[in-house]
Amino acid sequence: MSRTQVYGRIPSGIGNLLGLTRLELFDNNLEGPIPFDMGKLSRLQELNLGANRFWNMLPSSLGNMTLLNYLYLQDNNLSGNLPQSLSNCTSLLDLDLSDNDFSGSIPPEVVGLSSISISLNLSFNAFTGTIPIEIGSLTKIENLDLSNNRLSALIPGSLSNCLSLQRLSLEGNLLQGEIPSDLSDLRGLVELDLSRNNLSGPIPSFLAELRLQKLNLSYNRFQGEVPRTGLFRNMTAISLDGNKELCGGIPELNLPPCSLITSSKKNSSSLRKVLILVVSGGVFLTLLDCLVLVLYRRRRHKKNVAYRSLVVTQFTRLSYRDLLKATDGFSEANLIGSGRYGSVYKGILENGQTPIAVKVLNLVVKGAFKSFIAECNALRDIRHRNLVKLLSVCESIDFQGNDFKSLIYEFKANGSLDKWLYDDAEQDGFRHLSVIQRLDIAIDVAHALEYLHFGTDSTIVHGDLKTCNILLDHNMIAYVGDFGLAKIVSSMVPAQESSSSIGIRGTIGYVAPGIHDFIMFLMSTNLV
Repeated sequence: MSRTQVYGRIPSGIGNLLGLTRLELFDNNLEGPIPFDMGKLSRLQELNLGANRFWNMLPSSLGNMTLLNYLYLQDNNLSGNLPQSLSNCTSLLDLDLSDNDFSGSIPPEVVGLSSISISLNLSFNAFTGTIPIEIGSLTKIENLDLSNNRLSALIPGSLSNCLSLQRLSLEGNLLQGEIPSDLSDLRGLVELDLSRNNLSGPIPSFLAELRLQKLNLSYNRFQGEVPRTGLFRNMTAISLDGNKELCGGIPELNLPPCSLITSSKKNSSSLRKVLILVVSGGVFLTLLDCLVLVLYRRRRHKKNVAYRSLVVTQFTRLSYRDLLKATDGFSEANLIGSGRYGSVYKGILENGQTPIAVKVLNLVVKGAFKSFIAECNALRDIRHRNLVKLLSVCESIDFQGNDFKSLIYEFKANGSLDKWLYDDAEQDGFRHLSVIQRLDIAIDVAHALEYLHFGTDSTIVHGDLKTCNILLDHNMIAYVGDFGLAKIVSSMVPAQESSSSIGIRGTIGYVAPGIHDFIMFLMSTNLV
């Protein structure tokens, strides 16, 4: 019953289907908690509830499914700690719990399930603490993804026991220290992503000896010389961006020669003494000038620092080169549409399977940068089935030396709602929405707004909800997008202050005309 647009809740009576061996309800509109009675299905071998709207904690009764081989619960709103009882599923081969809101530490008993041989995916959750050393029990696993959580401390050397591992992603965590030398035992590894952590030390030479086809070490604190052998001879297979203390490597990486860095360190002591003597003479006048400048720019500076921190640390980052390749040079053929602050292009990432929508900001337009920050700020801590998912951001310099900023979203195959509601002479074919489809879309949008207004710690006001900002996927599920005018209203702010801080936002035609005209009158008379 996958992708049949079934909605509602799973009845508790499902536990009476004792002979059931396979249950697939993937990509529907099911919601609510997963029934505790589902644990009675002790003969179940495959359970797929992915891409729905289930919420609440996982029932501990799932541990009764001792014959279960495949468990897929990805892309829901499940939360809380993982029940340790999952460790009783000793026949499990593949476990996917990604894109949920699970928190707490990863139970050692669960990652120690030696039966898992295909994949363990816990990415895009809120797990904290360390990676359990018991993960070394996964000696047969091929794919391990713990990316985009809040895992800290060191990468455990016990990973070297996972001798069948082919793909390992620890991207987007808080991991520290050096890459353990024990990982040299992973001779079957073809993809390794350790980007966006706090890893340091030299890049181990053993990485060049592995069979790696893709290596991402970007946005860490690695130091020293980049190897020139093996994978490191192919710049398209490696990513080292954001490691400012690297040197050497192949010329295409455009890193400084290591000799310059060494020489710089030798001379740093004498240079420091000279600089101190030169600077000390004018320090008093400089402090006075800086005091005036700081007082003038304090507010702007604080905002810019907050914005920069948000954009750099919260999302996966793609380079300008990645997006240029994905969109075929931002070609006209891939142009989906244009708006007030920029244009949107369809693209395909290097894996050839992931379609994306790339929103390129026109930074010349007043308010474009503010729109970029507002969208990042609104989407950084929220996740809902009916909100367009922000996959990545790009802050870079294009090949002409201009600032480049873009937002990368999931691509929705059926475009925006306005294309389905209004006639378009240039549109090939005939589009029609049934009454049921229109009702489903309205319900989807209502779910999204309810979540924005009441489902987070702070109320989020979209500010520009209209048909062209509602996107439809291949199953005609609706998603609210374009948060460029969004406003976050703190729950701690009194109501009268919150409402007044929002102001008049949005597009004419979607804001009451009387309000818009009244505000224009007040502005013309300098009353506001």
